Amino acid sequence: MSSCGFLNMATIGNFDPLSATIPATKIEITVSCRLHTTQSASELRVSQVFWHLKNSLPLCNTISVSLSLLSTVCVLYIQGIGNKEWREFGRTEVIDNTLNPDFVRKFILDYFFEERQNLKFDLYDVDSKSSNLSKHDFLGQAFCTLGEVVGSLGGRMEKPLGGIPGKKCGTIIVKAEELSNCRESVMMQFCGNKLDKKDFFGKSDPFLVFYRSNEDGTFTICHKTEVVKINLNPVWQAFKIPVRALCNGDFDRTIKVEVYDWDRDGGHDFIGEFSTSYRELSRGQSQFNVYEVTLLSFLVDIEATFLDYIKGGQWIKSLSLFGTHCSSPYLKLHALCSKSNKQRIRQLFFFPIFLQNGNPQNPYCNGIDGVMEAYYQSLKSVQLYGPTNFSPVINHVARYAASIKDGSQYFILLIITDGVISDMAQTKESIVNAACLPMSIIIVGVGPAEFDAMIELDGDEVRISSRGRYAERDIVQFVPFRDYIDRTGNHILSMARLAKDVLAEIPDQFLSYMRTRGIKPSPAPPPYTPPGHPLQTQI
Repeated sequence: MSSCGFLNMATIGNFDPLSATIPATKIEITVSCRLHTTQSASELRVSQVFWHLKNSLPLCNTISVSLSLLSTVCVLYIQGIGNKEWREFGRTEVIDNTLNPDFVRKFILDYFFEERQNLKFDLYDVDSKSSNLSKHDFLGQAFCTLGEVVGSLGGRMEKPLGGIPGKKCGTIIVKAEELSNCRESVMMQFCGNKLDKKDFFGKSDPFLVFYRSNEDGTFTICHKTEVVKINLNPVWQAFKIPVRALCNGDFDRTIKVEVYDWDRDGGHDFIGEFSTSYRELSRGQSQFNVYEVTLLSFLVDIEATFLDYIKGGQWIKSLSLFGTHCSSPYLKLHALCSKSNKQRIRQLFFFPIFLQNGNPQNPYCNGIDGVMEAYYQSLKSVQLYGPTNFSPVINHVARYAASIKDGSQYFILLIITDGVISDMAQTKESIVNAACLPMSIIIVGVGPAEFDAMIELDGDEVRISSRGRYAERDIVQFVPFRDYIDRTGNHILSMARLAKDVLAEIPDQFLSYMRTRGIKPSPAPPPYTPPGHPLQTQI
């Protein structure tokens, strides 16, 4: 593990947690599980037998899947700074029909050597498309610290799953690897020729599984292709994968590829495997000895980062709307908004329904100070009331964003509200329409109201849809202000946590828009050289 670096010593009086940089190492967490049979699996087993009987299908497959009917997801929780509340960090994909899931989706965490970073892994058997975990069967959980995983032999920690009294739930395997700074991604495409026929009544349904090797000789899954149905000469779709995920920047690290015949029951038949490396793949078209699996194309692309766009002069416009009622949390968010002015984030604050500054010809406020002044003045003459409608303001900002076609500007709408949303259907449609535009939406909920609708709009797990049409990408981030109130009265620390989470998804949302449209960052301007400096070029 490489060193995280050294802290510059400074007095407490000079420390600003909102702007200070604490050295950290990026750690990639991979999760696998070996689960025990549960009651829900038994019930599913019985129902599947009856399904086979009803549809007059062979029962041979039913016997083979009697212990592999779980659809498993792993949810990672971390504890907040300065409190004991567990907050969801992320979820893996759902893996069907197996008691031994090896999850492909990774968790990327910042590792701080000097901190105790508590982790909790919860396993669920997914029974529906609902993102509400209470609607799914709990399979077990495990607790540890990030340092415990990092410090395990080979970065591999194995722990028993608990959480269900009187039951052995199984085992969780957590692997940690430090990520390199490699920024390349590679687009690859493979095909197969004369693959082995595994299905009794037909051909194979082949797919590929990619693994990268670890220092202890084990392998970590990093990609699965789609299944090509009923084909012994498949051509799999081209896929893009970060080089960091494929080999962590080590071009000679072994990459193992396994070929399987997909089966509905999860007991996929092994066809064959081959080993290669990034360096070997990069040499171009190659043929491997698994009934001739062939690399058709290999194209390397350097991924631009969020900072590359900022350095290139990207304008990110922050437009804010304050919600329906007067409440002190609105005023406390002053620090959050003023911090958003960093890194070329330009703010234009407006209120599309009320002319808060009293000027119909120019209803804009100059920065956060202008907004706060207009807010104070409006309280003297405006009576605040519901309903809380989001769609008008979203559509208003969308009209601005729709006029920008070249990616030179990106808009962020900040909505601060304490009301339960009144136009949910219209808001969903507005978000779906806006998802193809250069804009993001941040919603901060203040007060004691229930914000279930806001969580649905967030769309982290279930992509938001309207009238059967899904949003092109996730553009909404919701945070409840009450979760960031420090009970010890440390206002600066609570605002630092709030600012971090409010802005957490913006870089990825911004990059998803730019990358899908092939918009590259502008070149960074040359560094300023003072007149008369010896490095200044004389013309």
